[in-house]
Order: sequence, then C-alpha cells, then structure tokens
Amino acid sequence: MSDKEASEKLKRKEYGKELRKLQVQLCYLQDWIKESGQRVIVVLEGRDAAGKGGTIKAITERVSPRVFRVVALPAPTDREKSQMYIQRYLERFPAAGEIVIFDRSWYNRAGVELVMGFCTPEQHKRFLDLCPGIEKFITDDGIHLIKIWLEVGQEEQHKRFKARIEDPMRQWKLSPMDLGSYERWYEFSRARDMMLEHTDSKHAPWHIVHSDDKKRARLNVIAHILSRIPYKKVDRPEVKLPARSEKRKYDDRASIAGRRKVAEIY
Repeated sequence: MSDKEASEKLKRKEYGKELRKLQVQLCYLQDWIKESGQRVIVVLEGRDAAGKGGTIKAITERVSPRVFRVVALPAPTDREKSQMYIQRYLERFPAAGEIVIFDRSWYNRAGVELVMGFCTPEQHKRFLDLCPGIEKFITDDGIHLIKIWLEVGQEEQHKRFKARIEDPMRQWKLSPMDLGSYERWYEFSRARDMMLEHTDSKHAPWHIVHSDDKKRARLNVIAHILSRIPYKKVDRPEVKLPARSEKRKYDDRASIAGRRKVAEIY
C-alpha cells in the first residue's frame, strides 16, 4: 500500500472536484486526438477486484464513445484459438482519431492464462519473448501505448470479494474465475513479476498504480494518461443557438396527448 493509501482515504467531495478537472482535460484530449488523427492504446491490467471497471467508467463517462472505445473481449472462440494469439486484439486497434482502452488485453497470456492453466508454459514463454518486439512495432507505427497495472492488496481484495458475495448489485461481478484467482494469490504475484521483468521496456513501459483507495487510483490513472500524451486545447468556434423557425407551427403537445405514457411512479 502506498503512503497516501495508508492515510485517510480520499473524501467523496474532494474526489468529485478533482475528477471533474481531469475529465475536462480528457475532453480537451479528445478534441486534440480527433483533430490530429493520433492513435492511442491504453492497457489496463491488474488482479481481479483491482478496480479496472470503475477506473474505465471514470475515464469514459464524459467523453464520446466514438473516440474512446472500450474493448473487453470474451473468452476466445475455437476459431480464434486457431489464429495467431494477438490477432483478435489487433483487429480492435485504433484508427486515426481514436483511443482504445483494453479492459484486459493480450496480457491475459501473462497472467490469467498461465495461472489458470489455459496456456502451456511454452506458450507463456513464447509470449514473453515476442511481446516487446510486437510492442516496438506498435509504437514505431506512431501509436501511443500506455500500460497500467492496478495493484490491490490482499486485505482490500478480500473485502471487495466479500462485498460482491453479499451485495445483489455486485454479485454479477463474481465468477468462478474470480474465485480461482483469489485462491492463487501468490501464483498471480509470480506471473505479474515475470510479466514486468520481460515486458517493461523503454518504448512500452509499465506503470503501477496502487488501488486500495479506488478514488485516488482513478484520479492517478487519468492524470497519468494525460501526462503521457502531448495534447493541447483545440480552439472551438463560438456556438450560438439559431432562432427556431415558426414556419408550419402547430400544437405539438396536443398531438401526442392521447398516446400511451410510461406510468409516473416517481
């Protein structure tokens, strides 16, 4: 746990204030990405219950889904299993003017697949050997590649899993895979360390965010993304609402008065 997380967690009011400032900057980033035609990939990895979903929501809730695309792929189909491993991820890479956020990525092979036995040790080793070169190809093509690892502590992960079990609104987040990952804490730690050792490169470095305090983690992730891209505010032309035309005016409220309505329960 970081020093800040060891202290009092961030208050909701302070969090909301800081989040709004960062989300304004994300809107500026969005305008610049569209105008400049840049391409950005954000890879968010971490243990289960590390806070990836909430972080992605904080990033995307005030921007356009046409610019910020979130990719969270399901388990591969039989056809996809027969393809080159990274192929189904490459198909989701950004075009000009897009930011793609991978909620888990090709790094599944470095963590979940290894620990849960979905790939062989040989496939895992091959992935670690080839990954830096593939990412060099990605960055050499001009794509901004930002890799973030959310690190949650044992006690906090335990608390979050308990909440998922007991809260009906969170139970959908709990899967047999989550329970398997919870059980294999140290296997995942070793897999994380191997991944960082082999794929933390100068052209595609990893950055770790401690996420026991979800609010601080979200702010730190957004601030980091903004710091990694040399964007600037794009000047927008002043917009004025035009006058509504009175031509062919009619009572457009009366025309729907007899239609079916949703019950006004609230």
